[in-house]
Amino acid sequence: MAVPKGALGSWDARHIVRTMFPLLVVLSTVVLAAGITLEDAEALLAEYGILAVMVPTMIGTGGNLGAILSARLTTRFHLGTTEISPTDRVLWANVGAILALAATVFTALAVGAYAVGAAFGFGLPLPTLLVISLASGMSVAVIAIVFSLATTYASYRLGIDPDDTTIPIVTNVVDVCGMLVFLGVSGIVLGA
Repeated sequence: MAVPKGALGSWDARHIVRTMFPLLVVLSTVVLAAGITLEDAEALLAEYGILAVMVPTMIGTGGNLGAILSARLTTRFHLGTTEISPTDRVLWANVGAILALAATVFTALAVGAYAVGAAFGFGLPLPTLLVISLASGMSVAVIAIVFSLATTYASYRLGIDPDDTTIPIVTNVVDVCGMLVFLGVSGIVLGA
């Protein structure tokens, strides 16, 4: 794949600011939506306090999974060893690793939340926490994978260094989507 003409990999400060400033303004607005969503879910979080304990880990982990995949893809693009293709076995191995990591981390989140809830007397049953954590966590992992692939590929094709754009875009979008998915799944599971 040929590198598009432009400043891919440019260290020029003006170029970086010109590229990133509008992006950061848009992403700040997107993250504001997550805060508003959290405020709208105040009743659910007040009734089930253990969910409030899970929120930061849930959204942070989703963004981290996306950042890991984005960094790996960006490195492979810079090295010229990848194309987004259904036949790229290394790409699929990376996607599989992200899903396996998500399953492990979100299971641990449910167990940890159960332990905290049991210790302080405001928890939910472990099976309920596992369903909430795994259903929302794996959904967020899939969203992170999709946005990682799309953002890395689009940045590369547009001649923008994916190192500059992918992680801010993926983490912010996944934060908002993660919040919506987590609260939605929690509401469905708990009948709230």
